[in-house]
Amino acid sequence: MIDTVLFDLDGTIIDTNELIIHSFLHVMKGWDHAEPWTREQIIPHMGGTLEQQMRTFSGQEEVSEYVKGYRAYNDIHHEAMVKPFPYVIEVVEALHQAGITMGVVTTKIRPSTLKVLERFDLLKYMKSIVTVTDVTHPKPHAEPVQKAMAELGSDPARTLMVGDSPVDIQSAQNAGALSAGVAWSLKGEEVLSGYKPDYILHDMRDLLDKILTGTGRS
Repeated sequence: MIDTVLFDLDGTIIDTNELIIHSFLHVMKGWDHAEPWTREQIIPHMGGTLEQQMRTFSGQEEVSEYVKGYRAYNDIHHEAMVKPFPYVIEVVEALHQAGITMGVVTTKIRPSTLKVLERFDLLKYMKSIVTVTDVTHPKPHAEPVQKAMAELGSDPARTLMVGDSPVDIQSAQNAGALSAGVAWSLKGEEVLSGYKPDYILHDMRDLLDKILTGTGRS
């Protein structure tokens, strides 16, 4: 029986997809050394750390200025472009009422993670928050999921990591935990299914079916 659920943040429970893509495109406008990437080219790389993505997109190793520009644009437009995915609030509340322990495992930095969780009143439900700044090895390494489980005292066999990216699935698998991919991922259900998650969620309410009643679509 699953008694712990760990959530990725961006693209999983919080819809930051358009904000992320626009932030990358904004930074790329100032590049004179590389051809800007298209939206379709950016999407497959979403889910890794911001630095990793910037190195890939720019072809450069030193990307601190690009990261700074990304975060400045992101902060300005955050309020207008970010919202929870459908049924997230209701499902998280229901899991809490059912005694399920929850946490967040993300490649975002801690300040922006806390900001968005507080904004949508989700912070109070998350008993562990592991960000990219809390680990040496980010997802797909096992460390982020392992760290959250250690903080919660959770058994990997009863822990489910929910995410929209292959790195979420891989991190869970590497940590010995269960994994679920979300079909609303910009990467698409077919891509996530190729990484063999234990479950595919087509709707956040599928999580309730799977955990509380043992049914639901896989």
